[in-house]
Amino acid sequence: MKVFYFCTYAVVRHICGVTGKGGLCPRMMGHNVLKQCVLINILLCHCCCLPAQPSAADSVLLEAHSFRAKQVIVPSVMMAVGACGVSNGWLRSVNHDVRNKFQDLRGDCRFKIDDQLQYLPTIAGTCLGFAGVKARHELKERIAVTATAYSVMGVVVNATKYTVREKRPDSSARNSFPSGHTATAFMGAELVRREYGNVYGTGAYTFATGIAFLRIYNDRHWLNDVIAGAGVGILSVHIAYWLLPWERKLLGWDTSSINTAVIPTYQYDTKTLGVTLKAQL
Repeated sequence: MKVFYFCTYAVVRHICGVTGKGGLCPRMMGHNVLKQCVLINILLCHCCCLPAQPSAADSVLLEAHSFRAKQVIVPSVMMAVGACGVSNGWLRSVNHDVRNKFQDLRGDCRFKIDDQLQYLPTIAGTCLGFAGVKARHELKERIAVTATAYSVMGVVVNATKYTVREKRPDSSARNSFPSGHTATAFMGAELVRREYGNVYGTGAYTFATGIAFLRIYNDRHWLNDVIAGAGVGILSVHIAYWLLPWERKLLGWDTSSINTAVIPTYQYDTKTLGVTLKAQL
């Protein structure tokens, strides 16, 4: 806990009765000064020794960081549908039908650019503020949220991949479910939406959907893989924002608990009435 003291002393003529020669008037000597100082002390301490109250903007951010059950509905449904596609006969037949149609569409042409493009929504979620777009959080908080979301997403995706061991459509490996590229792209899209609003978020989600399309087009994933991956990416962002208040406290960014007090003081030798401002973090 840190305590900071800021002291400023000034002569208050109409209270202390300082004369032009720098002395105190007889009528203000003795217990009269003491009584006035005590009165000021009571009034100021009563008014100022209060915890800092959050502003309207802080209240909005606090609500944005609070857990709300409706936030998990869409990503949870997406993840559940994707998981059913691993073993459900009907969904697996849908996977194969979709793959066959994409094979007809693709022919011998493949686009490998999705390996690089998957990161663009995430970069946009952190850096759009540099282009003059107003973000909801400061840069350091956007970085913290992005790092947390990416960590959560990475753990969930890789743990699931090497637990389920679903074979890829091109039979190159057994780590198809869920799609990590899609999870990364949709994580970035949700970051953009949360930071910059629905207009930019719509563009980011459209781009992320294109990444999911390319994963199926390039025969790297089944349909259920990209559906589940999108759900993981979105849910990871929600978790990151829920954890942000704790990260603020851990990193010393939270100043909402500052207490302040204004305490008047009197120095008899210099005949000055002072005010001490105390801020306690």
